[in-house]
Amino acid sequence: MKSDGEQRAGLLYGIGAYGMWGLVPLFWPLLKPSGAVEILAHRMVWSLAVVAIALLVVRRWAWVRELLGRPRKIRLLVVAATVISVNWGLYIWSVNNGHVVEASLGYFINPLVTIAMGVLLLKERLRPAQWTAVAVGLVAVLVLAIGYGQPPWISLTLAFSFATYGLVKKKVNIGGLESLAAETVILFLPALGYLIWLGGSGDATFGPEGAGHAALLAATGVVTAVPLVCFGAAAIRVPLSTLGLLQYLAPVFQFLLGILYFHEAMPAERWAGFALVWAALTILTWDALRTSRRTRAKAEALRRAGAEAQAVVPEAVVPGAVVPGAAAVPARSADGVTAAGRAGTGASAGE
Repeated sequence: MKSDGEQRAGLLYGIGAYGMWGLVPLFWPLLKPSGAVEILAHRMVWSLAVVAIALLVVRRWAWVRELLGRPRKIRLLVVAATVISVNWGLYIWSVNNGHVVEASLGYFINPLVTIAMGVLLLKERLRPAQWTAVAVGLVAVLVLAIGYGQPPWISLTLAFSFATYGLVKKKVNIGGLESLAAETVILFLPALGYLIWLGGSGDATFGPEGAGHAALLAATGVVTAVPLVCFGAAAIRVPLSTLGLLQYLAPVFQFLLGILYFHEAMPAERWAGFALVWAALTILTWDALRTSRRTRAKAEALRRAGAEAQAVVPEAVVPGAVVPGAAAVPARSADGVTAAGRAGTGASAGE
């Protein structure tokens, strides 16, 4: 059980992480006239530098030797690096080309896509409320497709790429900082090669646009790493259900920036689609919180029953009182916050 001070600190770290991800649309336009691919390449290169410094500070290198002996994990990390590159690149392009609201929609529907992938790929079983949320989400996509005159490809690509990234990360199962380090190592040479080619062709903006612009491009590494570090600090201090609620801060901020700062259009059909998505997320969150409360109550009842049984028969082994209860609680708890917890880990590094 974490102390109240640690939980408060974790809450602040979580708000900081998702707040920064929510406000990042203000940063990418500062990098113009750099194109989305050039910005993405700089983000890959400079992120490795920042993460390497962070690993030197915390002195966490033992994972490297273990990873090198696990070819399957390396292959999965290559997949993770590929899909997060698609996610990052499309997000940057969307922000710098007037699609902030549509990009925010991608992160709103990401939890629903994650649940759908869990059913289709992992054969997970959904509760009725989760099925309802997914169904409402599908209706929302149809409404938005009719309103746009085509499917909301930006939103869907962002949602599916980040859901795939989360699924792969779940299978790799290494820490956030370590995973980012491995992914950026994989991406480093292609990104650096592209930047060298861009410079050789005379199309690079790093240098010709001045020292200030070069510093901003280098800052993409900090913009990538700092929120992730805050997220990691939050993840070990607060419950997954809390992270699942905090994750909605990022797309809410992005949505508000799209309307109030970037002045993007919001016709009636777009409002209708967003309203349906928010309704689906409300159902999902309510179900996750209800299930989490029930799981905690059942765990507490098992704990008390075990304590009472041991008090009555101190020398005997009471079947199912202690060990089975302790083993059952984490499994039930994880299932109880599947939607919120799994999505919470996703909304992170995507922006």
